[in-house]
Amino acid sequence: MPLKLMRDHPIPAVTEPLQYRAIGVVRGIFRPESEEQSTRGHLLDADGQEIDAVVLGRMLTLIRRHLDMGKPHLWVVYPRCREAGQLHLQIAGIWEPSTLSASDPETDSGDPSIDALPEGDDYFSIRGELIYTKPEASEVVIKVRQQPRADGFRPLPFKLQLSGDVELAHLRHFVSLDVRRQGQLLQVESVDVIAQMPTRGGKGRGGASRRPAERSRPARSS
Repeated sequence: MPLKLMRDHPIPAVTEPLQYRAIGVVRGIFRPESEEQSTRGHLLDADGQEIDAVVLGRMLTLIRRHLDMGKPHLWVVYPRCREAGQLHLQIAGIWEPSTLSASDPETDSGDPSIDALPEGDDYFSIRGELIYTKPEASEVVIKVRQQPRADGFRPLPFKLQLSGDVELAHLRHFVSLDVRRQGQLLQVESVDVIAQMPTRGGKGRGGASRRPAERSRPARSS
């Protein structure tokens, strides 16, 4: 997503009650594997944690022409969990209005304070079907469906493994989660139950509720 389109907030507002998504922001320095593999590498955060990452194609021009890659940036990312306890991020954009303002007189030129988000760094918005929860072990799995592409291709759904206390009563419901990255884990901070998912026998009766999930203090990684 081009930087100039991200004026108000890097995470768009929800437009439909059952809108699936998995998107967040992570601050760090992107380090490619090599010159030959410039789109694959790691994000290095302030605690020294390395997160497996890949840069999506539309970001390459922006990175090469406008960003100092030796400094940390707040990246807009799509999370994936390919291995247990191992987070993978797809870098889809950047939230840095102060950089954009250098060439745009409509913004406060170069003021880094305009880069701050009310949710803070490492915030994720996850929306999808709760397909597994084990509260006593703080294990949660969400199924996220992706929109069909412009060429008609329909990507397969993917699963995200989260850490948090979500009640068994919410199983097979569509939920909206506020999540915080803690090292290689995505920790649930709050749960909004939107509706029961349809079943083979017909549509379930939906409801709505909101409660805070059990919070845990972020673990510092060396």
